[in-house]
Amino acid sequence: MSTSLSSDLPEIVYTVWPADLHGHRFAVKLRIARPDPHGQIIQMPSWIPGSYLIRDFSKQIETIEAYLEGDRTKPLTLERIDNDQWRLPKVNSPVEILTTVYAFDSSVRAAYLDHERGFFNPSSLCFSVKNQEHLPCALALVPSESAATSHWTIQTSLRAVKTDPKGYGFYLAKNYDDLLDHPIALGEFQMIHWQSNGTPHAMAIQGCLHEVDAQRLATDLQAICSSTIGLFEPKAKKAPFNSYLFLVNAVLAGYGGLEHRNSTALLCRRDQLPQNGVPLDEAGYREFLGLCSHEYFHAWLVKRIQPKAFQPYQLDRRNHTRLLWLFEGFTSYYDDLQLFRSKRIDLKTYLNLLAENWNSVLRGPGRTKQSLADSSFDAWTKYYQVDENTPNKVVSYYGKGALLALGLDLSIRQFTNHRKSLDDLMRLIWQTHGVNQAGIAEDGLDPLIFNLLGDGFTKIWSRFKSDYIFGVKDIPLQKWFDPKAILVSQKKQTPLERIKLQLGIRYTEINGWLKITAVLDGGAAQSAGLAAGDLLANINGQRVTSARLDQLLGSLQEDMPIAFSFYRDDLEHESMAVLHSSQAPQQFALTPA
Repeated sequence: MSTSLSSDLPEIVYTVWPADLHGHRFAVKLRIARPDPHGQIIQMPSWIPGSYLIRDFSKQIETIEAYLEGDRTKPLTLERIDNDQWRLPKVNSPVEILTTVYAFDSSVRAAYLDHERGFFNPSSLCFSVKNQEHLPCALALVPSESAATSHWTIQTSLRAVKTDPKGYGFYLAKNYDDLLDHPIALGEFQMIHWQSNGTPHAMAIQGCLHEVDAQRLATDLQAICSSTIGLFEPKAKKAPFNSYLFLVNAVLAGYGGLEHRNSTALLCRRDQLPQNGVPLDEAGYREFLGLCSHEYFHAWLVKRIQPKAFQPYQLDRRNHTRLLWLFEGFTSYYDDLQLFRSKRIDLKTYLNLLAENWNSVLRGPGRTKQSLADSSFDAWTKYYQVDENTPNKVVSYYGKGALLALGLDLSIRQFTNHRKSLDDLMRLIWQTHGVNQAGIAEDGLDPLIFNLLGDGFTKIWSRFKSDYIFGVKDIPLQKWFDPKAILVSQKKQTPLERIKLQLGIRYTEINGWLKITAVLDGGAAQSAGLAAGDLLANINGQRVTSARLDQLLGSLQEDMPIAFSFYRDDLEHESMAVLHSSQAPQQFALTPA
């Protein structure tokens, strides 16, 4: 497979095409016009920005060959340096490296290819050319030779310079980092278009079985995007990009998103999208809009406002920062807030979402052990590498970070008699660190807060840092809500809800058995000696299944002994425990005054 090269293209060109639809393989050709004469090194990224886990994308490379340009008769010998680096021999003329890469990861983080669709992040397919990452590069997209893809088109936010009506052809990137920040989707799409504050926006949807309600999507997304632009630029109301693209893959079961500078890749369930003639799960659709709001907010906070630790990204190693509570937590606070401000949800719904997150954090025993700063730093090894003990050792910098943002917002409003809010701090952060993209130091929020609020806020901010960011205290939102506006009360729970909290297990069903996946610290299940992996057979002599579990638990009472029978490694065990009110974490409800 080849493509013609124009004389005005950069010296580094990546050519990508679907090589094997049923085998799920992309082919990638890398042309290097001026390789290092001492032996050019090429390297595949180990992780993708925005998803803090070493993924070793090089493991999907199946074949790799190198040649002098135009001469396939004499392959060059590639020296393997380690799992993700290769070295070319000493040459003084252009070279081509040809690889085949397996692509069957349906997430938003990697690459996927079959007879229905293609998708890839360049970090999954494209080598960096060591010491030439700063140079402009081109991406050439070539169609598959299969007739099954004859109707496919391309959707990406990468700058097109010479493409056909379907989008195949040449795209330009300012440098390697810019190349990696533009996912590419191939296939059939339902397109939604709108403008927010004069900036073109689009959503490209794959996977829906019916025609989507384009008008509803455009109306809702236009409102959310305009509200976010206005938050950061209330006077100019101008976005920091010329256009923006939402890439959506709708599937039977799946959820997630990954931010990019001018686009985002989203994964959702089909029933979360409004489709003509199909009943809509309104709560699911609200969740989808929240996902869109979250990833769109990242175009400011993460992609332009960044920790100094990410400048530049070091894609061959972990990049640690203690600030993910700011970048992900504050974004998680604003994603639903922007839905409310744009009138996509009402106040009651918004307060319910706040309470759900608050209660979810309070149900996690890990919040008493891990600080937000440590949760951010350890994202690589704890948050993204989930195991059966994760709930007991980890606090989410998304969930508790959002509570911290809410608490800080309420405190700023109270301190300034509602003359200022967290919005003012976000705009100051944007003007100081976003417009010029000067990274934030680990303690870089301190001078901004003091600049905005003065020395009088020093004691309040110091308490936030010591108690809630570097400490493990619960954030006492109930103390900061204005009772004239929002009422905070103990959540009314059914007996079944309380017993579930007191029992303290998470489970799944396998072949008719209820399999425990996690046992929470302090619960009755832990007191009884139950553990992750156990198959729960009966409670008080009655057979347990997921269908009957609620019925069985609803018959239990506090302070009464409970008998458990379970299997571990095919051996039967019996144990006893007692449910106590102290085993149920505090839960709150929020209602308009």
